[in-house]
Amino acid sequence: MIEDEKQAADEAVAKELDGVPADMIDDQPEGEEDNLSEALSALKNDLDKAMQDVLYARAETQNVRRRMEKDVADARAYAATGFARDILSVYDNLVRAIEVIPADLHDDPRMKAMVTGIEATQREVEKVFAAHGITRIAAQGLPLDPNQHQAMLEIPTDEHEPGTVVQEMQSGWMIKDRLLRPAMVGVAKKG
Repeated sequence: MIEDEKQAADEAVAKELDGVPADMIDDQPEGEEDNLSEALSALKNDLDKAMQDVLYARAETQNVRRRMEKDVADARAYAATGFARDILSVYDNLVRAIEVIPADLHDDPRMKAMVTGIEATQREVEKVFAAHGITRIAAQGLPLDPNQHQAMLEIPTDEHEPGTVVQEMQSGWMIKDRLLRPAMVGVAKKG
């Protein structure tokens, strides 16, 4: 591209010299012809530099545009992150509430409506999470993954391989492909 522009500049100079009578060109003192040659060379160098600067500016503009598009896409995808972290504690409390209700009270007519309401609320929160790409991290029975699990304690056991998650104290969550909250787990160690 630059070579084409250099050639076009050379042709433009040649055209300008075509209109000048030959006796005027030939009658120029030799020192003046050298000055013109140097000036032309300097102009060509300036043109080359300007064209290179334009190419760099175009490339930088394109890079900035790509970065902005990525930032906007990330902002859209992960806009709910802060809110989701806050709602996780509400979800945890719903799970705890269901877990502490004794089994015999699940069928008690006085408690049945409350239990059903809490369970329905938990299911609704799970639907909202799924709609926003928020998923639970699997932990129980899997090898410890430091990118998703946070080991809180080691549990001596011969039933599981060392490094296997044997207890989940708090569920972990992802939002799309990013960690929202690590799962807090207990990990097996040799008994």
